[in-house]
Amino acid sequence: MPYYGYFNGTIQPVEQIGVGVTDLALLRGFGLFDYFLTYNGRPFQWDGYWERFANSARRMTLQLPIGKDEVYAILMDLIRRSGQPDVAFRFLLTGGYAPDSISIVQPNFIILTEPIHNVPDEQYEEGIRVMVDDYVREMAEVKTTDYKRVILLAGAMRKANASDILYQKDGEISELSRSNFFIVKGNQLITPNQHILYGITRRVVIDLARPDFSVDERAVMLTDLQDADEAFTTSSTKQVLPIVQVDDLIIGDGKPGPISRELLSRFRALTKKW
Repeated sequence: MPYYGYFNGTIQPVEQIGVGVTDLALLRGFGLFDYFLTYNGRPFQWDGYWERFANSARRMTLQLPIGKDEVYAILMDLIRRSGQPDVAFRFLLTGGYAPDSISIVQPNFIILTEPIHNVPDEQYEEGIRVMVDDYVREMAEVKTTDYKRVILLAGAMRKANASDILYQKDGEISELSRSNFFIVKGNQLITPNQHILYGITRRVVIDLARPDFSVDERAVMLTDLQDADEAFTTSSTKQVLPIVQVDDLIIGDGKPGPISRELLSRFRALTKKW
């Protein structure tokens, strides 16, 4: 059964959706997106994802053509049409067609239904390695479609046997290319609080941790990694994924730690009953 999508009021198979070449997303790279999963046939943390998407649209001066409740009804229809118990959704809001190649007239709104690409089990069991890059995203709190940095570094990542990029500037860590970053020291979780996309999974994990662990949202420096017991990253697809090496630095004992594993267990318990 094909996956269906939504494009400016019309539902059709995803492979039939097409955007014209004068769209500002193509001409100027001007657009935003969001991405989330369903669990048990329901969009996970829908209120949070919609709020973030709407905030991104405001920051990009793009008007949303339809509202939250109407979009939710469309999502439920797309889930039904997919024939799958759970799917991933990708929202795209572009600058729309620009007769002068620069002015916003009417944004294009697209919803794509996609299969879920799960992280391999061995990455949770063994942890991942990441490489450091001297970079901070422009408008980091907005989920724009500009991901050229990580795409350009794909070759360097393969050479370094790294799974992702850890961004830092002047020694201050911000985030990974597509997810948030945490370190663990003793019973304390520490996570950057500026120059980041405020992840919905990040917020959920913080809430799950607070009953038993202290959480400090502050500047995290590269030097903080030296005595970190654990590190992990959070996102819709990664959930809570241990990081065991940053460049040549081994984190803790080089194995996924007990707090990372506990938070992953709590997160999965939440999604199981969603």
